[in-house]
Formats: sequence, structure tokens, C-alpha cells
Amino acid sequence: MDATVTLFGSVLATLGVLGAAVVAYLGKRGENALMGFSNLTEKLQIERDRLERQVAERDAKLAELNALHAHDQSEIARLLMDNQRLGGTP
Repeated sequence: MDATVTLFGSVLATLGVLGAAVVAYLGKRGENALMGFSNLTEKLQIERDRLERQVAERDAKLAELNALHAHDQSEIARLLMDNQRLGGTP
């Protein structure tokens, strides 16, 4: 009877240790997944910020080019009027 109780106790202890090992493994696996997700999220946020800066710079450059284009168009119109006023053909 004592051998049976000892064997049963040993089996329960072994199952407890195995259960704890499985829980620890799954916990560490979940922790690693969460860390990987956090790292990925951080990288994506950095990339997003970089792209937002690039878009802002591009928009500023486009605004500058549009202003230059408008100035050039007004200069062309002025020169055409000067040309017609002086008797030239357009």
C-alpha cells in the first residue's frame, strides 16, 4: 500500500513538474511573441514618421515649384503683352 501511495505521489509530482514546464514554455513563448510585436510596432512607427517627414518635404517642394510656375506664367503673359504692344506677333 505504501509503494502504491509513493508511486501515485511520484506520478502526481511528475505531472505537476511537467505542467509547470509547459506553462513556463507557453508563457515564455507568449512573451517572445509580445516582444516581437512590440519591436515590429516600434519599427513601423519609426518608418511612418520618416515617411511623414518625406511627404511634408515633398509637399513643401511642390508648393515652391507651383509658386515658381505661377511666377513664370505671369512673366510669359507680360512678355507676350509687351511683344504685342511693340507690334510683334504672338
